[in-house]
Amino acid sequence: MNTYMNYIEINPKVMLGKPIIKGTRITVELIIEELAAGKTTDDLLNAFPNLDKESIWAALSFAADSLRGERVYPVAI
Repeated sequence: MNTYMNYIEINPKVMLGKPIIKGTRITVELIIEELAAGKTTDDLLNAFPNLDKESIWAALSFAADSLRGERVYPVAI
C-alpha cells in the first residue's frame, strides 16, 4: 500500500469527490497547482494551517501514481 493512503481520501460528499487531504477540504489538485505556480512548501504551510509537509509529499506521490496509471483510490471510510 502506498504511504499517501494515510493522507489522501476521496469522499463523494467533499469537494465533489476530488482527492483531498484527510480531514480538510484541501484538494490534491490545489496543492499541485500552487506548487506549479511557484509557491514553496513553506508558502503552502503558512497559507493552510491544517497542512503538513507529509501531506504535501503525499499529494505529489498520489499525482505521480495517477499519471503513471497506477490508480488506487483511497475511499473515505
